[in-house]
Amino acid sequence: MPLQRTGLDPVPRLAELRATDPVHRLDLPFDFSVYLVTDTEHVRAVLANRDDSFSNDIRHLLPGTGGTTSGADIGGLGFTDAPLHTRLRKIVTPEFTMRRLARLEPMIEAFVEAQLDELATAGADGTPVDLAKVLSFPVPFQTICALLGLELSDRDAFARLGVQRFDITSGAAAAFGAVSAQREFLFDAVARQRVEPGPGLIGQIIRDEGDRISDADLAGLADGVFTGGYETTAGMISLSTLVLLRDPAHAELVRTGSRKDVDRVVEELLRYLSVVQMAFPRFARRDMDLLGTPLKAGDVVLASLSASNRDPLTAGDSPEVFDPARVPTSGHLAFGHGAHRCIGAELARMELRILLPALLRRFPDLAVAVPQSELKFRELSFVYGLDHLPVTV
Repeated sequence: MPLQRTGLDPVPRLAELRATDPVHRLDLPFDFSVYLVTDTEHVRAVLANRDDSFSNDIRHLLPGTGGTTSGADIGGLGFTDAPLHTRLRKIVTPEFTMRRLARLEPMIEAFVEAQLDELATAGADGTPVDLAKVLSFPVPFQTICALLGLELSDRDAFARLGVQRFDITSGAAAAFGAVSAQREFLFDAVARQRVEPGPGLIGQIIRDEGDRISDADLAGLADGVFTGGYETTAGMISLSTLVLLRDPAHAELVRTGSRKDVDRVVEELLRYLSVVQMAFPRFARRDMDLLGTPLKAGDVVLASLSASNRDPLTAGDSPEVFDPARVPTSGHLAFGHGAHRCIGAELARMELRILLPALLRRFPDLAVAVPQSELKFRELSFVYGLDHLPVTV
């Protein structure tokens, strides 16, 4: 239920729980309890984790790890606790400051223009073109590869793996299989760059840290940056385009508005769409009370970002409506909150701010080629999105 939607909207049951049972025990066949938190107060409390009540370490649930492997072995920062998390995050944080990211703007603009050229060529005769394949995926994919210093030739394979690792339609085993396949590639890339460091982030960390960082930890960092850097942004590009094309006034605002206008639209899109539907699971370290709900050590807490972002305490009036003029009550949680807040938040914002105006200026007659009812949204995925978005240009 927390991963289901009706089109672009979370299912109504989430709003009902937020109003009546914000710490809801899910009926799942485990020997520990799983609670879903849906309102802003509880979500922020869990993700802030100020008293160190929760752990992100998932190794005890995975076959074969025995709780002995590095946290990075299963995907980097998201499943790692302090002090390892603190040390690893400190290594990569400088790369994702606004000042450091600014140097990427010309490169991102060039990627966008090249893909818009491809879109124009493919749609020149009026036939529908898949925006997801031609634009939404390639731009963030090329950007994150350049940032990390990776050369990947098989885009289609990594596009599939990126979708599969967040999708539980085929079960957890398939998702973890995709994680493993991507991680093995990154282990190989790290091993090669250990010998000959490349020009990107992986090579820079090797030059700066040397043997102080293991291949496993570095591959885990790269995996988290790599996957978080393209799959979520690709979903945002397609879904944002769909939202903006529903109302000509919204598209016109992005096409002709100021930088401030575009910034405001992007923030509202992030809140409204909440493509990352839930935060990484948190595990109670001890018996405790979560704002009135008793938890036992080992219980799991899932924080619904999509539900919290539709909470009036976050969004203000009419939170179910996309409103570029919105003045939110508090900051949205599309990138999470606390120590595990998405490290690539500013990069994602930058890509959206560059791409969306460029797309709508280049193609003022851009239109979705099919009714929304015919679009196939992901059914059970931690990262919501569209694998295909046919448009005419």
